[in-house]
Amino acid sequence: MLALFENFVAGALLCNSIPHLAAGLRGEPFPSPFASPPGIGNSRPLANVFWGLFNAVAGILLLHHAPVAVGLTPSFLSVVMGALLGGSYVALHFERVRKSTK
Repeated sequence: MLALFENFVAGALLCNSIPHLAAGLRGEPFPSPFASPPGIGNSRPLANVFWGLFNAVAGILLLHHAPVAVGLTPSFLSVVMGALLGGSYVALHFERVRKSTK
């Protein structure tokens, strides 16, 4: 059961790494936990590269600890659910943030 939780968290971390790395590598500011206010204000691109890389490495390490085979298995579905739920939460959060700053 712990392995499924690790897979779920790995999926969420890997999904969360994408927007931070993408914004940072394009040289664009993007909200991060280090911004003021956290998760709402923008962080510098370099901070997002580091945060995105941290998320990616943490997700990969979790998958290394609890390996996943691609297919209709509980472990793979747990990774997909982590990415789906984590990504949905982040998408809705940033939609609210962007609407409130207009």
